[in-house]
Amino acid sequence: MPNNRKRLVGTVVSDKMEKTVVVAIENRKMHPVYHKVVSSTRKVMAHDETGAGIGALVQIVQSRPLSKRKRWVVETVLESAQDLAD
Repeated sequence: MPNNRKRLVGTVVSDKMEKTVVVAIENRKMHPVYHKVVSSTRKVMAHDETGAGIGALVQIVQSRPLSKRKRWVVETVLESAQDLAD
């Protein structure tokens, strides 16, 4: 039975904490008046048991509150930083 949790794809921008990574989620949409693509980025903290490094493309899933600012968990690593460098 599938669950209704939100899933987002983003890039790891920091892995300096233990079992926590900072993931940048980029949102791109068309401006309603100027018809130009506007990008906005928000950063979320995610619990990481897999050990994803900086630059990795990850899929995160919503979870229960794990700490003051952590409400997401790294579900899968779509592309590691080494794969993107090659």
